[in-house]
Amino acid sequence: MVQVITFGCRLNAFESEVIKEKLRHFSDDLIVINTCAVTGEAERQCRQTVRKLKKENPNAKIVVTGCSAEVHADSFLRMKEVDLVLGNKEKADIEKYMALGDVKAVVEGISSAENIDSYMITGFEGRQKAFVQIQQGCNHRCTYCIVPYARGKNRSAPIENVVRQVKVLVEQGLDKICLTGVDLCSYEYGLANVVRAVLSEVQGIKELSFGSMDPAAVDDDLIDLIGQNAKILPYFHLSVQSGDNLILKRMGRRHTREDVIGLCNKIRAVRKDATFGADFICGFPTESKDAFLNTCKLVEEAGINKLHVFPYSERKGTPAAQMPQIDMHERRERAKILRDLRKDTND
Repeated sequence: MVQVITFGCRLNAFESEVIKEKLRHFSDDLIVINTCAVTGEAERQCRQTVRKLKKENPNAKIVVTGCSAEVHADSFLRMKEVDLVLGNKEKADIEKYMALGDVKAVVEGISSAENIDSYMITGFEGRQKAFVQIQQGCNHRCTYCIVPYARGKNRSAPIENVVRQVKVLVEQGLDKICLTGVDLCSYEYGLANVVRAVLSEVQGIKELSFGSMDPAAVDDDLIDLIGQNAKILPYFHLSVQSGDNLILKRMGRRHTREDVIGLCNKIRAVRKDATFGADFICGFPTESKDAFLNTCKLVEEAGINKLHVFPYSERKGTPAAQMPQIDMHERRERAKILRDLRKDTND
């Protein structure tokens, strides 16, 4: 029996479905843990889960893959519970590595990955909405972010592959589709173009939505489509991170607080029922109390309804980890204050 445990993003959720299908004929007891590296807490939970699952399933083989395995393979190799560590590139060929039997780790580095795995999943176990990967990697280098080191450079699935994958899922009764990627708005062939193709070529879609979107890269073509097609879910999740322009600059973000407000207003102008969510980091290095208050004000000024809030987490190897740090207690306090602004809508 094969179990796949997923941490982190929607992209991981899609890739976990690929892993399940590729290993559907694997007969031994196997547990694959698809890890996340966005925060130190996420990585701690991954290691804790490895220990727990091995204790509960002493005869099972434990495979660790995903972003934490990619950037911190050594930490999993030191765990006696782990039988095999695979990087994100190797994850696409998991069935090949499972057949080798005596290998302990294969993490060649994601920088050499050229394409997206073209495997088409046939379902989405236990979900009413299906996530479809259209893009991988990121060419930007936000100063706090480990993801480009774990996912590699920007690369995109051809539009025809995306359409075909959506058709397969809709035919299986999954009529709610979410297009996802690491840097979704940097989709190589134009996000509006793939949306237009999916909506025009796939019959039976009830709802089309998007993963997290970069406020600096949502273009007028996509906004026009949002206004023209009622099948596009009028909820948009933005990767905002801060409401203070100096902190945004130090984060390496490409937008300002004014850009976020302007984008929300533009979308509302074409979809009066639009609602917005956003990711925020609290206690980024050098963030003053006034800078944090600017973030709180932005939530109100942009009319953001749903908040995903995280205390800043140092990621070794990123520029922000070398900046003057805010006390962890203060980071957590600020995160609590921000969450409480929309307490009734937080996950």
